[in-house]
Amino acid sequence: MMSRLTVGNIFKVTVALLFFPFMPLLVLMIGVRRSNWKVILEGGLYVALVLAAVALPGTAAQFILSFFVVLGLIAVAGMRSYMLRDLWLHPRTRGPQVMTQSQPGAGTTPPEDLSSALAWSAALAKRNRSRLPSEAYASILETCQTLDAVIDAETRQPLGDPQFEYELSATVRDYLPSVLQNYVAIPPKMLETKQASGRTPNEELAEQLQLLAGQAETLHSSRHRRTSAELTNTGNFLRERFGHRQGGFDFGIK
Repeated sequence: MMSRLTVGNIFKVTVALLFFPFMPLLVLMIGVRRSNWKVILEGGLYVALVLAAVALPGTAAQFILSFFVVLGLIAVAGMRSYMLRDLWLHPRTRGPQVMTQSQPGAGTTPPEDLSSALAWSAALAKRNRSRLPSEAYASILETCQTLDAVIDAETRQPLGDPQFEYELSATVRDYLPSVLQNYVAIPPKMLETKQASGRTPNEELAEQLQLLAGQAETLHSSRHRRTSAELTNTGNFLRERFGHRQGGFDFGIK
């Protein structure tokens, strides 16, 4: 499971609460830190509105109006900071403390880096290939291949979408490793024994791997659909900007 209860995150939240009037600035700083232009614009808007409200002339009625406007902006910025927690409150991945029989010295939790975490899961599957059903093993490697393509594209050109980043991170660092670790921890003689759910561990594994494969395909399609849309938008701009120049460029020479 992924937990945000770390010393660093506790310190960040404490400082944010102590200096809560600066919540609009916090949103701006989150955007700058993560190079997310949408969050930068949002934070800049909050800061600009606060400054504009403070700069209003000083009649009693206007002072009260400014006070409530600023208070509302602080509240909105605070809620947005919480919604953007994936960008500044980094989770800590904690996997089940399980040691595989095939390699007792292997680490029990995947690394923080997405590529390394995915390689960790693939290596775990390969070490336990003899224990995994052949179809499950092939599904794991195919899912890892799909997720690797998504990670590679995201590394080269990040979308800057917090929800997409969270789903990709959770799938690679948490869901896939947990499924594999939970399965290899089951004694081989119990793999065909029906559990309380009415299904065997092998049946559970097949279903969970199918769901993970679907999630990987969804992430892959979403990532490249957005890239294609960006290419189309760029093409529309270029056609609008330069499409009328049928006679070539004169580079300002008459």
